[in-house]
Amino acid sequence: MITLHDAFPQYVSLRRALGTKLQEPARTLVDFVNFMEGERAAFITTELALRWAMKPQGVQRATWGRRLSMVRKFAAWLSTIDSRTEVPPGHLLAGRQRRKPPHIYSDREIEQLMAEAARLPSSSGLRPITYKTLIGLLTSTGLRPQEALALNKADVDLETGILAIRQTKFGKSRFVPVEDSTRRALARYAKQRDRLDRRRATEAFLVSERGQRLAPSSTRKTFATLSCAIGLRPPARKGRSGHGPRLQDFRHSFVTRRLINWYRAGRDVERELPKLATYVGHVDPVHTYWYIQAVPELLQLAAERLDGRRPGGER
Repeated sequence: MITLHDAFPQYVSLRRALGTKLQEPARTLVDFVNFMEGERAAFITTELALRWAMKPQGVQRATWGRRLSMVRKFAAWLSTIDSRTEVPPGHLLAGRQRRKPPHIYSDREIEQLMAEAARLPSSSGLRPITYKTLIGLLTSTGLRPQEALALNKADVDLETGILAIRQTKFGKSRFVPVEDSTRRALARYAKQRDRLDRRRATEAFLVSERGQRLAPSSTRKTFATLSCAIGLRPPARKGRSGHGPRLQDFRHSFVTRRLINWYRAGRDVERELPKLATYVGHVDPVHTYWYIQAVPELLQLAAERLDGRRPGGER
């Protein structure tokens, strides 16, 4: 019989060959395989899968459910090779999926975050300018955080102000034009970065203190630190990021502000919305419509439009 240690890389290779990046599940399932080996278990059982999924304490039930879901998919594939494998039932640890309401950053909060980023400790000077630029880029473009971190120097046309977003979520690529003020800010950053980073160790556009591409985990932790510093997040235990506004919320803020401005200007939002969906990389405008019901101000403006009134109450 094939061992879990040998089966796991085969499973990852197969899923990736089918077009799935499988980044988080691949990392998480390594821990599961190590757990199973520590238990001296030759095959997956529901009891062991549950025990591993519920190992993290102080987390939401949805986190347990997501971990168990990763094991279920692995087990379903493995059961075709090893008949002893138990596939955990789908209803275990299931909870009602609720999309978290977005935090819409105010202009003041964005200014504070960028000012705090500029004060980050740094021996080379790279860290503060990189995080300040990252926040400004996410604010002005609505990129997914991972899209911004994945940008290479060749993807950022500093002459035309067009970003090439390659093979992002759902395997889609797109070109994102930016405002001239954003283009100038990116050009200033690139000039400072090249002056401070003599190693040229990466092709990444946004670089870390050591001249490497920003890692998602350290980027989230640094942003959590910035958020705590200005009071957007409560202080968290050492080693924890706590709960509060996220990098992803810059994307939510970008979409929401654009929709609010369109409603206030009397634009035909239904006609404009597919363009916005394309710009931010939504595969279906229905994902963009979600913001209308998720943000109270947008919902009110949409209701006024349906009532035949201009924003402000005039019919």
